[in-house]
Amino acid sequence: MSPELLRLALGGLAVLASIGLFFGIGLALAAHKFHVKGNPKVEEVLEVLAGAQCGGCGYPGCEGYAEAVVNDPSVPPNLCFPGKEEVARQVAEITGKKMATLENVVAAIRCSRIEGKVAQRFSYIGVKSCATAKQAFQGQFECAYACLGFGDCAGSCPFGAIQMVENFPQVDPELCVGCGTCVKSCPKGIIELIPSKARVWVPCSSKDPGKAVKEICQVGCISCRMCVKVCPAKAVSMEDGIIKVDQKICIGYGPDCKEICVEKCPRGIFRYFSQAPEAKLAKSA
Repeated sequence: MSPELLRLALGGLAVLASIGLFFGIGLALAAHKFHVKGNPKVEEVLEVLAGAQCGGCGYPGCEGYAEAVVNDPSVPPNLCFPGKEEVARQVAEITGKKMATLENVVAAIRCSRIEGKVAQRFSYIGVKSCATAKQAFQGQFECAYACLGFGDCAGSCPFGAIQMVENFPQVDPELCVGCGTCVKSCPKGIIELIPSKARVWVPCSSKDPGKAVKEICQVGCISCRMCVKVCPAKAVSMEDGIIKVDQKICIGYGPDCKEICVEKCPRGIFRYFSQAPEAKLAKSA
C-alpha cells in the first residue's frame, strides 16, 4: 500500500473513531441525565414472591406485580396466590400496607358432561384445542356449554394441578393455588375459583331451558330455582341463566344450615363441594 493510501485509511479510521467517541459520550450523558433510580423495595418484594410467573396476580410476571405493589398504593399485598398467606404477610411488611385477609380458593369445573352422558353431535377432527374446537359450531357435544375435553386448562396450569381423565379435567386441590390461569384459558368459561372451604356448588353451566337440558343431559340444571327458594341464607340466586352461590353468605351462615339446597334439587346437580370439611361431615353423617 502506498504511503498516500495508508494516510487516507488512517485518516478515515480516525474520523470514524471520533464520531463513535462523540456519540458514545452523548449517550452516556443522556443515560446519566434521564436515569430513573429503581426502588430497592421492588427487589425485596421479588425475593419473597413465589417466582411462579403464573400471571394469576393480573400482572405480567412477578416483576410486574412487584413494581405495581410497591409503587401503586391501590395494589394489595396478597395477590401472589402461589405464595399464599406467608408471602402476602412479607409483602405487606415490605410495602407498609395493611395485610388483607387471604382466602384459599381452588379451581372448579362447572360441567357434568361425563356423568350426564352428553352425546357428541359430530366427530371433531381438527386441531386438538378447546379454543379451536369451539369455533366449530360451539364444539362437538350436544350441550353448547359442555367442556370440550382437549385440555387447554391443563396445559395452561403452571403447577400441574389439572389432569385430563377420560378427556375431562380433574383438579388436584392439593396442587391448585387458585392462580386463575385455567379460568382465563377455558374458551367456554366453565371454570371458576371457589373457596376451598365452600359448602356447596353447582357443576353445570348450561343456560338452556329445562326441557332442552333434559333432552341432552341426565344431570344438567333445569333452572327450576328450587335451590333459590329453599336456601335459608339467601345465598343462592339465578343470574344470567345459571345458578350462582354467594360463598361468603353460604359459608358464614353457620351450623344451622342443613344444606337443604342439595337435598331438594330434583336433578341432584346441587352438591356438596368435596373440599369443604363441613361437606365431608355432612356426607358421612
